[in-house]
Amino acid sequence: MGLFAKIKAGLKKTRDSVVGQIDSMLKSFTKIDEELFEELEELLVMGDVGITTSQKICEELRKKVKKEGVTNPKEVHRLLEEIIAEMLEGGQELNINTKPSVILVIGVNGVGKTTTIGKLANNLRENGKKVLLSAADTFRAAAIEQLEVWADRSGCDIIKQNEGSDPAAVVFDSIHAAQKRKADVIIADTAGRLHNKKHLMDELSKISRIIDRELPNADKEVLLVLDATTGQNAVNQAREFKNAAGITGIVLTKLDGTAKGGVVLSIKEELDVPVKYIGVGEQIDDLQPFNPQEFAKALFEVEKDD
Repeated sequence: MGLFAKIKAGLKKTRDSVVGQIDSMLKSFTKIDEELFEELEELLVMGDVGITTSQKICEELRKKVKKEGVTNPKEVHRLLEEIIAEMLEGGQELNINTKPSVILVIGVNGVGKTTTIGKLANNLRENGKKVLLSAADTFRAAAIEQLEVWADRSGCDIIKQNEGSDPAAVVFDSIHAAQKRKADVIIADTAGRLHNKKHLMDELSKISRIIDRELPNADKEVLLVLDATTGQNAVNQAREFKNAAGITGIVLTKLDGTAKGGVVLSIKEELDVPVKYIGVGEQIDDLQPFNPQEFAKALFEVEKDD
């Protein structure tokens, strides 16, 4: 299955639910009027796009309809795809050009953080990067063992210490190992305990100080892993983490298991944080770099579905 086919298959539930309803609604209209915009906004909100973002989409749609002189409701489908691709554009590429670069990965328990790290490591390795994993989530039981399994599956080295060790010390060791082994990227698994924001901030600040001291010019990403099945709760979680940890991007997992894929739009529009990767399945290669055009196309390609 090609990349686009995977994304399309992964978005099937969202497409069938949200876009399917939008298409049905558009077929019931013979002209584009205010009632159409109101119904569209309502369907977008129900599809976990969020109130603010739904209003913005309808606002942009009004402008496009007027600018292009569109009168046929069937054309709204195409315009929506264009608007959504435009809204999602920008910042989706990983900034990892230095050698080594550092990716810190955070996320609450249960979102698939360690699994995401393994898949990300595999993705980067397949794209020619030498990846070193850093087991800096030292507080959660079995986190280190889980990461070891993924290091083995993805063919990457791992640096670890005992459970309960200082996470910053693990990152310190990882930096020096990466330099010796000429690794391109360090991916650090860090704790994501939101219930104690001060502890989280202190821990991430300490890790960041170590990175800045040992690798002063290194590119650094702070990626938050979110579970798409939680819908608008994922947006709230992202807001909390953005305030606490200064995240640079989002990895949205479990998109294939939910009709709430519209949450991608809320995250980008309301928080101004780009989605950098999406998870569309269980396999090791089912974590895909986020492509706004392909996402919008896959979301709206209803009429060609079987």
